[in-house]
Amino acid sequence: MNPEMAPGDGFFHGYFSELAARLHDAAPDDLETLCRMLTHVRDRQRKVLLAGNGASAAIASHVAVDLTKTAGVRAMTFNEADLITCFGNDYGYENWVAKAVEFYGDPGDAAVLVSSSGRSRNVVVAAERARELGLTVVTLSGFDSDNPLRALGDLNLWVNNRSYNVVESTHQAWLLAVVDRLARHRGAS
Repeated sequence: MNPEMAPGDGFFHGYFSELAARLHDAAPDDLETLCRMLTHVRDRQRKVLLAGNGASAAIASHVAVDLTKTAGVRAMTFNEADLITCFGNDYGYENWVAKAVEFYGDPGDAAVLVSSSGRSRNVVVAAERARELGLTVVTLSGFDSDNPLRALGDLNLWVNNRSYNVVESTHQAWLLAVVDRLARHRGAS
């Protein structure tokens, strides 16, 4: 048996305790603010653009589908390989998400931009462009508290952790909790 994986070493207890603690990094008021922002987008018949890289892109896809189907908020991502490779080739990888926001964003839309480190250049540039276009910008990041993405949103949700999986799991939990909150409110109205 591998001594690094000895049963009962407390890894999972510690891991899940840390994850539970990180879920509280976003104040309930901030999550309520996000709900209000998304409700405003829905009520004005606008849409939400979600983007990230890697696992953050997967989270964006999951949340976009659930926002649309469950919460009645039109949402979309830019995860098509042909779009990414075309825009990356034509505009440079650091600009491809910004160009997608530019081509697909409309006045009154919101952009939800996710980067675990808050330093993914293409996501930071997209946040800057979304702000220039007048979109509501929501950022989700982690790692360093002074990461560049965290300074660019109308609402900035930050996870105080340096583990990709903890940060990503927390981002997904927050966003899906918001979807469930919107769905519950929608069903009650």
